[in-house]
Amino acid sequence: MIENDLAVLVQNGLRRAIDSGHLKTALPQTIEIERPREKSHGDWASNIAMILAKEARQPPRAVAETIIENLDKPDYLAEVEIAGPGFINFRLSSKWLSDSLAQICELGDAYGRSKVENPQKIQIEFVSANPVGPMHVGHGRWAAVGDSLARLLKAVGHQVESEFYINDWGNQMRIFGASVAARYREILGEALELPEDGYQGHYITDIAQEIVDADGDKYLRLKPEDQAEEFSKRAYKQVLEHIKKTLTEMDVSFDSWFSESSLHESGKLGESLEFLDQKDLTYRSEGALWLKTVDFGDDKDRVLMRANGQTTYFAADIAYHKEKVERGFDKLINIWGADHHGYVKRVQAAMTAMGAGDNRLEIIIGQLVNLFSGGKAVRMSKRTGEMVTLDELLTDVGRDASRYYFLMRGTDTPLDFDIELAKSQTSENPVYYVQYAHARICSILRHAADQKLTPIGKKANFSLLAHESEMALMRELADAPSIIARAAAARAPHRLTKYSQDIAAAFHQFYHQCRVVSDDEDLSFARLTLVDATRQVIKNVLWLIGVSAPQKM
Repeated sequence: MIENDLAVLVQNGLRRAIDSGHLKTALPQTIEIERPREKSHGDWASNIAMILAKEARQPPRAVAETIIENLDKPDYLAEVEIAGPGFINFRLSSKWLSDSLAQICELGDAYGRSKVENPQKIQIEFVSANPVGPMHVGHGRWAAVGDSLARLLKAVGHQVESEFYINDWGNQMRIFGASVAARYREILGEALELPEDGYQGHYITDIAQEIVDADGDKYLRLKPEDQAEEFSKRAYKQVLEHIKKTLTEMDVSFDSWFSESSLHESGKLGESLEFLDQKDLTYRSEGALWLKTVDFGDDKDRVLMRANGQTTYFAADIAYHKEKVERGFDKLINIWGADHHGYVKRVQAAMTAMGAGDNRLEIIIGQLVNLFSGGKAVRMSKRTGEMVTLDELLTDVGRDASRYYFLMRGTDTPLDFDIELAKSQTSENPVYYVQYAHARICSILRHAADQKLTPIGKKANFSLLAHESEMALMRELADAPSIIARAAAARAPHRLTKYSQDIAAAFHQFYHQCRVVSDDEDLSFARLTLVDATRQVIKNVLWLIGVSAPQKM
C-alpha cells in the first residue's frame, strides 16, 4: 500500500540525514503516514519532523526540510512540501493514479484486498441472542457489524471464524418453558397462570399455538413442571430456527453455533473450575466458590459457584473462553451490547488468570439503536404493541438498507435509524445514493455496448484522464486498499459506508462534468474504463458490508 511505501521512503531519508550528521536523533522504528485534514494539503502527510524536533534540537520545519532533502524521488510522487508547523505533505503523481486504475482492471473482485504482515487465526463471536424470543434491532446492528468485520479481516489476510453462542442453559430456559406451557394451557381453555418473571410477549402465544396446531392437547395430561421441561426444549429449537432464518435474510452466516449446555453436559465447566483451583486462583467464602479476579485487574472478586451448588453464568463464560483458547485462536473478538459493559473487566481478568494473555480477548461494546419514522421516535410495533423486532424492520426496510444503516456509525456511538429515510429513493438516502451510482454506471456501460464500445481495461490510455473530476475520482478509487486495511485494523466497518458515499459523490461529479462517450474514441475508451473501475470498487466495498450492487434501479 502507498502509505507503507511512503513510510519506508521517509525512514530511508531520515537514515541518510542521521548518517551524514545533518540530524542528531535516533532513527524511529515506525513512521506514521496519515491523511491530511484538508484535501488541498496533498494526498498523504507525516508529522515525523515535529516528533523529532526536540531531540534534534531544531525547529520542526528545519527538520522537515532536512528530511525532504534526503528523500529519493520515486515516480509515484509528484510533489513533497512542508506545511504548517512542520508537516511533510505528499502529492501522488498522475502515473501512480494510472497504475492504480490498471490494477483495478487487473484484479477485479480482488481489488482492495491485501496481506497483513502477521496474519492471525481470529474468532469473532457476535449476536448470541438468548433463544427465548425474537431478535430486536440491536441484535441486527451486531449482526451487521460482526459479519462485516469478519469479511474485512478476511480481506486483509486473517483466518477468521464466526460463532454464535447459544445461551440454552439455566433458569431462563426453565422460565421460558413454563411461560409457553402456561399459554398452551390457556389456548386449550384453562386459566392463565404465568410463572413469576415469566415471558409475556405476543411471540410466546405464537409458539404455544404452533404446538397446539401440531399436537393438539397431547401434553395436557402432563404435570405443569413436565410441560415446562418439554416445551423448554421444543420451543427453544423453534426460536433458534427462527433466529437462523432471520440472520439468513440478513445474509449473515456463522461457521459454528456453540451451545452453552454442551459445557455442562461434557464436563468442561467442571474441568475449568478444577483448572482454576489447581492454579490456586479460587477460594471458599460464605459457602460460595470465588475467583480471585481482583489480582488480575477486576474491581472485586467474582462468584463461580453459589452456596447452593449452582454455577454462575460467569463460570460458564470462563469455561467457554477456555475452550476457545484450546481451539488455537490467536485473537478472540466478542461483540456485546451496552448492557454488558460492566462484564468486561471480569472476563478479561479471567482470561489473564487462565494464562491466555492480556491481549488475547478483545471486546467491542456497542451502543443502542434508536428507531425513528418521520422524525418521531418509534417505541413499539404497530402489529403487536411490543418492541419492534428485527424481522419487522427487515420486512419494512429491506436487507440492504438495514445493513447499511446499522453500519453508518461506529459501535461506540448510539445509532439513530430513520425508517422513512432508509426507504426513500432520493439522494438524501445514503444507501440509495451509492446503489444508484452503481446502477447508473451499469446503464452507461450498456449504452456504450449498444454503440459497440466496451472498456478496454489497463490497455486504455489513462494519460488522457486529466480533468480535475477524473483525477479526483481516480484518487478515491486508489484509496480502497488503504481504507479497507485501516478499517480492518481499527475494527471499524462503518468507515466503508462513508467511503462508498465518497466514491459515489466523486463519480456523480465526474459524470456531470465529463462526457463519457464522445467522438474522441481514445478518450471514450479511457473514460469507459474509469467508469467500469468505479463500478468494480463500489461493488467490492458494498460486498464487504453485505449490501448488493444492483445493475438497475
